[in-house]
Amino acid sequence: MAAEGKLTAAGRTDTGRKRPHNEDAIEVVIKDGLMVLADGMGGYSAGEIASQIAVDTIVHTVQNASPMERGDRLLQEAIAKANRAILDKAKENPEREGMGTTIVVCLFRRGRVTIAHVGDSRVYRLRRSRLERLTTDHSLTQELLERGYYTRMEARQASNRHVITRALGINRQVDATINEEPVAEGDLFLLCSDGLTDMMDDHSIRYALDKKDQPLEEMATGLVRRANDLGGRDNISVILARAGRGSDRDETASPLATLREGLKRLLGREKHPSGS
Repeated sequence: MAAEGKLTAAGRTDTGRKRPHNEDAIEVVIKDGLMVLADGMGGYSAGEIASQIAVDTIVHTVQNASPMERGDRLLQEAIAKANRAILDKAKENPEREGMGTTIVVCLFRRGRVTIAHVGDSRVYRLRRSRLERLTTDHSLTQELLERGYYTRMEARQASNRHVITRALGINRQVDATINEEPVAEGDLFLLCSDGLTDMMDDHSIRYALDKKDQPLEEMATGLVRRANDLGGRDNISVILARAGRGSDRDETASPLATLREGLKRLLGREKHPSGS
C-alpha cells in the first residue's frame, strides 16, 4: 500500500503455533497515515473481541477528526473511547468480564509520527541500519529491569515477563504513553505484538529489517515466519511502515504555500503591469 510514494506499509497477523485462535487485531489506513495494532487477552474468545473493538474505535475516531486535530490529544481521546467501549461490551456478557487488550498506534503527519501505546506491544524504528525501540513496555518485568532487579537477559527469560501493568478494558481510566518522533526519508517503523518479540530479540529484528530492497509485504511475512520457526508460542502481529521521499514535508501546508505564492505573483503583476 502506498500514498503518493511518501509512505508505504504492510501488515501481517498470524495465530502462531500454540494458540487455538488469534486474539490480535491490526489495521492500516495509509491515506490517513494511521497504523493500529492490538493484542487481546481474556477467555471465551473475549481477547479477540477486545482487540477488534480497540482497533475499530481508534480508526473511526481518527478518521472523523479534522486534519488540524490529529495529534497527541486525539490519540489520547481515541484510546479512552476504546477503553470505555471494551468495558461497556464486557458488561453485556459476564463471561467476558476482564477482557482487555494492549494497543499501539502510529499516526504519521507533517514529517513526524505520533506514537501512543498501552501495554507491551512495541514500536521500533530502523534508521541507517540502527534499530531503536520507541516505546517502553508497561510490564512488571520492565519495572523490575528499570529498578535494577533484572539484567536484560534475565528479563527476557523471566517467568513474569507477560504480566502487564496497563491495558485497555481493565479500569475506567487508562493512561496511554504518547510521544512524537521525527520521520526521515528511509526510516522503517515496526509495530509488533509480543508474539514477535518473545521469539526474536532486538538484534535478530534489526537483521531481518535491514534489507532496503525487500518489499515490505515480504519482510512482514518473513518476520512472522521466523517467529513461528522459533516456536510461535503466541499470536504474532506486525505492521511495517517505510517513509519515502517527501515524507518530511508538511502535506497540509503545501497547498496553502502554493496559494500564497500564486497570490504574490498575481499582486505583483497588478502593481507592475507589463510595459510600465
